[in-house]
Amino acid sequence: MYYITGDTHREFEKVYELCENNDTTENDVLIILGDVGINFYCDSKDVALKNELSQLPITLFCIHGNHEERPFNLDYEEKEWNEGVVYYEEEYPNLLFAKDGEIYNIDGNKCIVLGGAYSVDKYYRLANHLEWFEDEQPSDEIKEYAEQKLDEIGWSVDFVFSHTVPYDYRPTWNFIPGLDESRVDNSTEEWLQEIENKLSYKEWFAGHFHVDSTEGPITLMFDEISELMWYE
Repeated sequence: MYYITGDTHREFEKVYELCENNDTTENDVLIILGDVGINFYCDSKDVALKNELSQLPITLFCIHGNHEERPFNLDYEEKEWNEGVVYYEEEYPNLLFAKDGEIYNIDGNKCIVLGGAYSVDKYYRLANHLEWFEDEQPSDEIKEYAEQKLDEIGWSVDFVFSHTVPYDYRPTWNFIPGLDESRVDNSTEEWLQEIENKLSYKEWFAGHFHVDSTEGPITLMFDEISELMWYE
């Protein structure tokens, strides 16, 4: 079984409930749409969390968010998983981290991963010496890689898994009251909009905005965990 949910931010109670209620195994996969929080402190606290999560009877397929370190900046290895590259550590084989721009073949469905976003609380974090990750947004190289992958398959996929959303589908009704939007960097959303304008896809899932909602063709996820229904 394949399941999907939004940001977890190091809180995995809903994942434990999923495993208990569905008698999952490591053959089952939960896709988390960014801000998973496993690589957040980059110290012993993360190791303790990984040790805990490695006992879960499920595989976590983690999209990159903005509030976490990129695996390629850490001591991760690469391997092939469903015809795409993932980052992993041998000690935690059920914790897999997607590579931005990769296209995975899951049950015959083409699924592209487009992670990363801008932290609207960036300056608060910097002022208060809290964790902030300089390469939270996709770099030019990552964008080029993703577009090259889409060129190779004719810009047609079944599923898109991203952290933030294309610009036109931002849930503006849910924005933080009083936030100075003029200081927000929307370059990732603008790039995703360019992708969305050209891409043929069946379903698009995103996290980031801490809401369960539908914005046009985009399904935003946070608290809910849904079973993915694949196309045949």
